[in-house]
Amino acid sequence: MKSAAGGWWQAEIELQPGDDYAFALDGGAPRPDPRSQWQPRGVHEASRVFDPAAFAWGDAGWRPPVWSSAVIYELHLGTFSPEGTFDGARAQLEHLKELGITHIEIMPIAAFPGARGWGYDGVSLFAVHEAYGGPEACQRFVDACHARGLAVILDVVYNHLGPSGNYLAGFGPYFTDRYHTPWGAAINLDGADSHEVRAFFIANAVQWLRDFHIDGLRLDAVHAIQDTAALTFLEELAATVRGLEAMCGRPLTLVAESDANDPRLSLPAAAGGVGLDAQWNEDFHHALHAALTGERAGYYQDFGSLPILATVLERGFYLDGRYSKLRRRRHGRPMLSSDGARLVVYTQNHDQTGNRALGERTSQLLSPGLLRIAAALTLLSPFVPLIFQGEEWGASTPFLYFTDHAEPELAAAVRQGRPPESPDPQAANTFARSRLRWEELAIADHAGLWEWYRALIRLRRTSTLTTHEMHGERARANERQRWLTMARGPWRIACNLAPHAQPVPLGTAGTRWQVVLASTPLAAASAGEAVPLPPESVAILRAAE
Repeated sequence: MKSAAGGWWQAEIELQPGDDYAFALDGGAPRPDPRSQWQPRGVHEASRVFDPAAFAWGDAGWRPPVWSSAVIYELHLGTFSPEGTFDGARAQLEHLKELGITHIEIMPIAAFPGARGWGYDGVSLFAVHEAYGGPEACQRFVDACHARGLAVILDVVYNHLGPSGNYLAGFGPYFTDRYHTPWGAAINLDGADSHEVRAFFIANAVQWLRDFHIDGLRLDAVHAIQDTAALTFLEELAATVRGLEAMCGRPLTLVAESDANDPRLSLPAAAGGVGLDAQWNEDFHHALHAALTGERAGYYQDFGSLPILATVLERGFYLDGRYSKLRRRRHGRPMLSSDGARLVVYTQNHDQTGNRALGERTSQLLSPGLLRIAAALTLLSPFVPLIFQGEEWGASTPFLYFTDHAEPELAAAVRQGRPPESPDPQAANTFARSRLRWEELAIADHAGLWEWYRALIRLRRTSTLTTHEMHGERARANERQRWLTMARGPWRIACNLAPHAQPVPLGTAGTRWQVVLASTPLAAASAGEAVPLPPESVAILRAAE
């Protein structure tokens, strides 16, 4: 290869789809192409030419469901189906359609070392993990989703690369020692030659959206992206995606994972924001989980009471400038918009389940009644709800942390980093135990929860509960009596979290309320100033006309 301007090296070689190739840096061992779209023999071996334009798409004229109507389903390809592949996941799309899902969010698929893992240690960022079926299988899956009216969001990681198979540093100044991340070297997004580093990661985002027809990206842990430039990487990425929208003729969605509680992430650039569409809201999860389970360790210490949960339902964030006991400082800032669609909320997700030592789901931590209350508050909130795979039927399988590192020292480090009671992340059985058991849907208790989720989503989508206006919405709670109500326009979601029956006040005098849906049969189909609720139950009521 010959040197060229800007630090590039070039050679003209004719390759055809299916040909293998690699780079030898300074006479060293062959290395895969950092922009390879196909690594058929893993992240340490030669790359293979893939032609993304060869696929015959059937989604001409496709437009995803509008974001304000979104109900998201997060899945991990390796454990979602018995096959653990894109093709295996395709077989379950009718289940998601019947549930009422609009957007499928896939955990990272960028090629990572070994066959099994969560995907957050990806190193060949442009390649589709071969164990999932490779790049063409990904295109088939997305095309099948679009044929069923389902949009696809892909989880991408731009704050670090995994430790094994990470050859990117040999190709240029992609990393910096000026910053540190919990996972290794930080990406160089604001230092010397960082413009080309940014271009690399932005090109990756464009590839997924353009070549694989992905409808949106979930950006992992953006609070860990170190960037002091006046125009940040995230702003540049958002501007590029807005331009791509015009070329593609369809809306594209950018969602951030962040624990900074900074509403500017999801404000338009014209309003002084970063220009993303939404962000995950950890406060909602922590407030709901702590209030229902009683857990107070770690980040749950800032939450726990029903009034705190009511605050989150009204304001979006609880830590919006308040003092955080965990951080020992004030944290966050108030929401700058009344649009609840800027926040994605959940009862559980891959992190909140898988980072527990034993990978317990909420179905293992809560009673059936409290489980239904959690679902109602999540799915009928003024925010965009997200369901984690299997949650809709109370899957009995855990979601554990699992890896497949070939290097003994790396495998040992992963084991040492987990709590001592955790199953061995490297054991194949740890991965196998995390695979969903679809046969559970035929069991009465699981089928009953599935029907509850379906009913809640159907109610959300066919009523004014699909709106996201937060201003004017009110939540009331009584910690001692253990009840909570959420007002959504003419609707009331009334929750009795106590282990005994009691009347729950609806907060308005002179209004008659019709019971539209209840987790436990009620004695009457209407109510006045209070609704009598059985133990650990929830009712959704509408003001009578």
